[in-house]
Amino acid sequence: MKAAISSFNRKVTAEITWRGFDIRMSAYVVFIREKTNNIEELGIYASKAPVGLAGHSLKPLAMYGTHEVIEGPDVEGVAVLEFPNMEEAKAWYYSPAYQDALQHRLKGGIYRGVMVEGLSKFETDGCKI
Repeated sequence: MKAAISSFNRKVTAEITWRGFDIRMSAYVVFIREKTNNIEELGIYASKAPVGLAGHSLKPLAMYGTHEVIEGPDVEGVAVLEFPNMEEAKAWYYSPAYQDALQHRLKGGIYRGVMVEGLSKFETDGCKI
């Protein structure tokens, strides 16, 4: 099943590309906090995480604001970060500075994290979509 989904995803991306779209692929990192286990560890994370931002190009799009779960189990919060591309997202996430902060986030709560490639902007025949 995973192979079929992966194949479908590649086909969709290829189909958009060959139909004349100028696609700029951004990457998004989505963190979902399912449960807080240790608020003190999350406080340490909050103090260390900004150090990991230095030298990385990212834009916070959502940071644990008001949310509404429309599918699946309830969550405590969601953060969404935009990066210019997947390589930059990985460079930030796996950087020593962020990894130092990350250990405290993981001790502080149960999270899900996903990196996904997406379309930040695309144009076709001079018409912006």
